[in-house]
Amino acid sequence: MIVKNKLFLFTSMVFSCAIMAQQKTIPNDTLIVTNHKVTINNKTIPYKASTGTQPVWDEKGEIIAALHHTYYERTDVKSNQERPLLISFNGGPGSASVWMHLAYTGPRILKIDDEGYPVQPYGVKENPYSILDVADIVYVNPVNTGYSRSVSTGDGEVDTSKFFGVNADIQYLAEWINTFVSRHNRWRSPKYLIGESYGTTRVSGLALALQNRQWMYLNGVILVSPTGLGIERDGAVEAANRLPYFAAAAWHHKVLQPELQAKDLDVILPEVEKYAINDLLPALAKGGFLNEVKRREVASKMAYYSGLSEQSILRNNLDVPVSFFWKDLLREKGFTVGRLDSRYLGIDKKEAGTSPDYNSELTSWLHSFTPAINYYLREELNFITDIKYNMFGPVHPWDRSGNNTGENLRQAMAQNPYLKVLIQSGYYDGATSYFDAKYTMWQLDPSGKMKDRLQFEGYRSGHMMYLRKEDLKAANDHIREFISNSITEGKPAKY
Repeated sequence: MIVKNKLFLFTSMVFSCAIMAQQKTIPNDTLIVTNHKVTINNKTIPYKASTGTQPVWDEKGEIIAALHHTYYERTDVKSNQERPLLISFNGGPGSASVWMHLAYTGPRILKIDDEGYPVQPYGVKENPYSILDVADIVYVNPVNTGYSRSVSTGDGEVDTSKFFGVNADIQYLAEWINTFVSRHNRWRSPKYLIGESYGTTRVSGLALALQNRQWMYLNGVILVSPTGLGIERDGAVEAANRLPYFAAAAWHHKVLQPELQAKDLDVILPEVEKYAINDLLPALAKGGFLNEVKRREVASKMAYYSGLSEQSILRNNLDVPVSFFWKDLLREKGFTVGRLDSRYLGIDKKEAGTSPDYNSELTSWLHSFTPAINYYLREELNFITDIKYNMFGPVHPWDRSGNNTGENLRQAMAQNPYLKVLIQSGYYDGATSYFDAKYTMWQLDPSGKMKDRLQFEGYRSGHMMYLRKEDLKAANDHIREFISNSITEGKPAKY
């Protein structure tokens, strides 16, 4: 009996060691190709999907990472030489490319309801509004997102400083894009970058890095729910800029005063924007030296536009944090509102407090996206691996120093007369608000000489405006128009 136990113990130890020795890895350089069809705007579009990994090399020519990507090409065209190429990134940093891939521009989208809420059974369906009819698309997962992973060096260590920072991220991705464009013979194609959230920081920096380090010139950059891009808006500007978003969210939840609630959102927002810039900003700039009469007048007007109580606003010294707004707007009704999309409701443990317990919109989205991307890549695109798909990967600490990406984008535009920029924002986004996006656009080119190449579009949804069916169609149509308007055949690139 003792011998049998010892034999069992020995066998178990050997088996365990063998399992431990078999580390989960993903091929550094591989591609799986499948063929499909999709109906876009009532026309059948055949396409092939290529999904796999492409290496990142260091300055010594050694592989330091493998980036997973999915590339869609329309196959009923004679040549792709003049066909636009859209290179797509999501944000975080640390977020996979799944969001725009399976909900916005790609040929397949989530099975969700018309307002973007999850439904079961989970899965994907055709995207009738995909821009694949006018452009080929590649969705890229930076290191540690999706299936992308770093590769340890000979000593078993990974130098994360090569990946995890504003400028490191831009540098290695610019090199990766160069390789991708060369491998797929797309140098002659009009090229576009699209980024969402932190992805806008990424693509703004890439616009200049591709020009100045890779000698690759773009036709367009699309900023979806943009970040600040290193453009300062602290203090009174930051506080004043919140009010238009507050008004939009309050209007959606029908908590404004009846005479204001009766107006359409398109009427209300210009009115609130004007007040924020012309009245609220100067008042906030005076801080504690604002006289009491004016202070109460401002609090009253803010309450009128935000749906919050005048008392709550005064207690915050007119500088109402967004987290407090999410907690307080529907406090009396027992709900919180979402951060990235304030249409979504949450339930906290207690109604007291200054911020919600969780992000109600994000938990809702993960319901839909996580099962769908895992099923779709494995069962429809045949990319099979035991590596976990990181919806949000470990990329911290992230070096945010030296963020001059807004200036990078301005300089890229100045150097390249062809380059145009489209900004898309949801009115109910409380993380990267639409009015902050407008402010960023205004400050991007202080000279005003390139403002005719900057375009803003707003939508009645949140951070991922495309989850709402009506906005999915409108936003994709805006990209189609943007691509069409940014291709000027035979026109020289000069001022």
